[in-house]
Amino acid sequence: MYSPEWRYLIVYTRKKGQPYYTNRHSCFLLQYHMVLVTKYRKPVLTGKVKDLVYGTIRGIFEEKGLNILEINGEPDHIHILYESDPFTAPGSLANIIKTKTSRFARKEYGDTLLKKYYQEPLFWSQSYFVTTVGDNTLEAVTDYIRNQQAAEEKG
Repeated sequence: MYSPEWRYLIVYTRKKGQPYYTNRHSCFLLQYHMVLVTKYRKPVLTGKVKDLVYGTIRGIFEEKGLNILEINGEPDHIHILYESDPFTAPGSLANIIKTKTSRFARKEYGDTLLKKYYQEPLFWSQSYFVTTVGDNTLEAVTDYIRNQQAAEEKG
């Protein structure tokens, strides 16, 4: 039986001029758009909390060998556009992200910046959104995520 870490030993590469990842036995391109919403849509993803959460997410993706294409959002939600391997279930990844970022944010800012928003040890809503992204919609989703900050400042 393989250990859970065996999959990280598999090296995926991109052939020149091809968008797909390959290795000896597979070829794939799995792109997802994930949205995570804060509990009660509280605007907590600002300043130091936002930096901690985004940094933690980048660390999770790096640890798992996944590629973030875009990450952005507003104070009450975050969008992540990413490429995944065939072994990482989007729902499992959402739970890992929410668990780890929540734990770190509450440990670091639970008694200060987050205290005015949450009386209980909460951070994320239990729900999440995830969809696959096809080549024909990748540009539209990328532009949408890139422009989140601009839309927030205008409105």
